[in-house]
Amino acid sequence: MLKLANSKKLNMSAITPSSPYKPVSFSQTVITELMIPSYSNFGGKIHGGILLSLMDKVAYVCAAKHAGNYCVTASIDTVDFLQPVEVGDLVSLMASVNYVGKTSLVVGIRVISENIKTNKVCHTNTSYFTMVAKDEKNQPVLVPGLILENRDHVRRFFEAGRRKQLKQNYKQEADQINVPESEEICKQMLTGERCLISG
Repeated sequence: MLKLANSKKLNMSAITPSSPYKPVSFSQTVITELMIPSYSNFGGKIHGGILLSLMDKVAYVCAAKHAGNYCVTASIDTVDFLQPVEVGDLVSLMASVNYVGKTSLVVGIRVISENIKTNKVCHTNTSYFTMVAKDEKNQPVLVPGLILENRDHVRRFFEAGRRKQLKQNYKQEADQINVPESEEICKQMLTGERCLISG
C-alpha cells in the first residue's frame, strides 16, 4: 500500500493516529546516545549487542508511531558492522518506514558515530527491521498505508519489496537443501572446506 505525495496538498497537521495513509516523515525517528565505558567489549570498542539494542528501540518507536499500535520485531535483515564505534563517540540512529504490507512494516535504520572532539562522522551500520503491529489482544492488526514524499522514499519502497521477494526465494531454496546419506559423497562435496567429518 503506497501513495505518492503531492507536496502542495500534504497537510501534516491533518494526519491522525487513525489516518489510512501516513507520510514517511510522520514517523521518522532519531535517537542519539553517548557511548560510555560500560558499553565496551573486551577489545575496548562498543559492544555490537549495545548497538543492536539501540537499533531495536529506534525501530520500535518508528514503527509504533506509523502503526498507531504496539509493534514487535519479526526479523532483522543483515546487520553489517562497517566501522568500530569508540567509547566517547556520539551515536545517532536514524529510522524511517521504508515499506508497509498488511500488518507488517519495514523500518530502515542508518547508524552514524561522531567523535565529539574531532567532529569526524562515520557510517557504522545499516539494517532493516521487519516489525508487526499488534492490537490489545496481541493479534496482528492492519497498518496504515505509506505516503511516499520524494524519489528516495520511492526507491526505498521498491528496494524493500525486492529484498522481501529475495528472502522468500532464499527460504524456498534453503528448504530444499538435503545432506547426502553417503559419507563418501559428503566428503567429496566438502573438499576444500575447512572441516573434517569425525569418525
